[in-house]
Amino acid sequence: MTPKTRHLALSLVAASALTLALSACTPPAPSSEPTSSPSSSSTASAESCAGVTVVVDTGDLDVSDDPSSSVCVDTDGTILGTDAVSEAGFTTVGTTTYPDDVICRVNGVPAEDTELTGDDGAAYHETCADMPPAAAYWGLWVKPAGGAWDYAQTGLSALELNPGDSVELLFTLNGAPAAPAS
Repeated sequence: MTPKTRHLALSLVAASALTLALSACTPPAPSSEPTSSPSSSSTASAESCAGVTVVVDTGDLDVSDDPSSSVCVDTDGTILGTDAVSEAGFTTVGTTTYPDDVICRVNGVPAEDTELTGDDGAAYHETCADMPPAAAYWGLWVKPAGGAWDYAQTGLSALELNPGDSVELLFTLNGAPAAPAS
C-alpha cells in the first residue's frame, strides 16, 4: 500500500468513525414515565440473563488490570447503554472532543502509560483527546434478543437496550478481534 493510499484509507476510517460518533448526538425523546428499573447486577451468561447483558472484552490487549467480564443487569424495560454499563459496575471515559460518544477507557483501560503498538511498529499512547486510531479503540457492539452482533449505530449515551439485549465494549487492537466472539 502506497503512503497516499494508506493516508486515504485512514482518512476514510476516521471520517466513518466521526460520522458514527456525531450520529449519537441526538438525545432520545423524553418519556413521561420511567421505562426501566435496573435493580442489581450479577455475573451471568447472555442466555440466562432476563435483563440486559453487558460484556467488556479487552481482546488482545494484555493488561494486568483487565476489566473483562460479562454482567447481567436486571431490568424489565428499556435502559440506556450508559445506565446499563454503569449498573454493571463499569466506568467509561469519553474523549475531550466527543465526551459522550466515543469511549476512550473502560475502568481505566488502556491507561495513558499503556503502550499500544500498531502493525507498523509505531507506539501510541491513548490521551483521550480525540478519536482513537483505527489500530487501537473500544468498539461498541449490540446484540438484540435472539439476534446477531452488529456494530452500534449510536453512541452509548443514546443506545436504547431492552430485556434480552446484549451490549459489548470490545477493545480492538490492530484489527483483532474484529467482532465479539459469540
